[in-house]
Amino acid sequence: VVARRCGGVWRRVWQHGAGGPGAAPTSRGQRAAATACNARGRAAPAGKSGLAPWVPVVGLEIHAQISSNSKLFSGSQVQFAAPPNSLVSFFDASLPGTLPVLNRRCVEAAVMTGLALNCSINKKSLFDRKHYFYADLPAGYQITQQRVPIAVNGSLSYNLCIDNKMSQMVTKTVRIKQIQLEQDSGKSLHDDTRSQTLVDLNRAGVGLMEVVMEPDMCCGEEAAAAVRELQLILQTLGSSQAVMAEGQLRVDANVSVHRPGEPYGVRTEVKNINSIRFLAKAVDYEIQRQIEELENGGTILNETRAFDAKLGCTVPMRDKEGKQDYRFMPEPNLPPLILYDAKSLPANMNHQQVVNIDWIHERLPDLPSVKRAKLVERYGILPEHSFALLNEDGLTEFFENVVKQTQMKPKKVIGWILNVLLSYLKQHSLTAKESPVSSFLLADLLNLLEKKEISSTAAKQVLAELWKGEGKTPLEIVKEKKLELIQDQKELEQICQAVIDGQENEVIMMVLG
Repeated sequence: VVARRCGGVWRRVWQHGAGGPGAAPTSRGQRAAATACNARGRAAPAGKSGLAPWVPVVGLEIHAQISSNSKLFSGSQVQFAAPPNSLVSFFDASLPGTLPVLNRRCVEAAVMTGLALNCSINKKSLFDRKHYFYADLPAGYQITQQRVPIAVNGSLSYNLCIDNKMSQMVTKTVRIKQIQLEQDSGKSLHDDTRSQTLVDLNRAGVGLMEVVMEPDMCCGEEAAAAVRELQLILQTLGSSQAVMAEGQLRVDANVSVHRPGEPYGVRTEVKNINSIRFLAKAVDYEIQRQIEELENGGTILNETRAFDAKLGCTVPMRDKEGKQDYRFMPEPNLPPLILYDAKSLPANMNHQQVVNIDWIHERLPDLPSVKRAKLVERYGILPEHSFALLNEDGLTEFFENVVKQTQMKPKKVIGWILNVLLSYLKQHSLTAKESPVSSFLLADLLNLLEKKEISSTAAKQVLAELWKGEGKTPLEIVKEKKLELIQDQKELEQICQAVIDGQENEVIMMVLG
């Protein structure tokens, strides 16, 4: 057993060829999670081959669906779970003679995202055709930005917990290579019973931002943390709803391993991962699979794989197409996309007809990292509490509303929010916005507790009653259940005396011993 490091975290990990009976993780998933926590370029004991340990390398390509009422190049509506083929324009179906018209909202969303990720925005970007032949791609090509994308050279900072402890975190940064605008494809629905494939083109032409991250990560934990932070940023900006369950955020993970000091190994691409938890598992599994393959004298194929969530492993899909197979060419029906800033904007230009980078930059909202810092500074809560608040949809606003309406200090309110209310929400799979207990009712309850009119135990009983949503106030429940604290000493003495008087024999026996 040796110590290995991932994201500033030291762990006990089974080293190939070492140890005795019962020491090693028994499943491939356990071994994957362990091996993935090896640090890149860090010296460690040799494996069974006598060489230095393997160094994992992970890069990500993330497709985020742009939050827009219409598609990237057509006026068709964008709507999740609409009836099949009900939102398809002539252009989406690639009928002859139809031409693309660029959606301004999609451009603004991409610029906003690029600025939030510290990218340089290209004032002139180009569109290209990427050719490949699938049934759900009617034109036989996708319009994308392969040569000159809209944004380049950015960075994303994210945080990792040390040993799963929120109180111990390290900050890491992944470089953003580029952000490009492109079309989504349609959806193929495979009917195995009838041995046929059905095609739904509702999604065809929906605007996507592809965020390409450099291979700066080394395990599933880092990849998952980076994607979660990106998801929060997109949702804060409003550039994408980024709901992974609805396919609005899909991740392709490029994974390879190599010896320290050697060139990067052959990479595989795990496609279309639609869950942050599955992303971590897929990356860790693929790292371990490649290590075992190479340790046993095999070779790694440059291939596309998929993650099978039920089996917990990756499975091969197809050989990777090289760039030449896509036959990239300039999109002849779209001129270069020209953006302006305050300096380059012509004086006589109609502002409604251009995209002004500086105008968008001035209107950027506070990003999650800034929000966390403000929460800590304003309310005196712990940094880990600020992460918990932002990680749950609507919980920050709920907390702040409670603080405004209660006399209880924020440090005590946060305990009730995270330890009590959040457990109810998770148990019933609800967000804070869907909570049957409003911020007003919780604040009212905490006021009773702060005034010492009820105990903490009684307050939890009242919250359980409030959760039923019967329209009662905390005070009404307290009176109905007789949960008030008695603070009058004479009243307490009378109650005690009444108990003693009613149990004379027991009292005499206790006194006589």
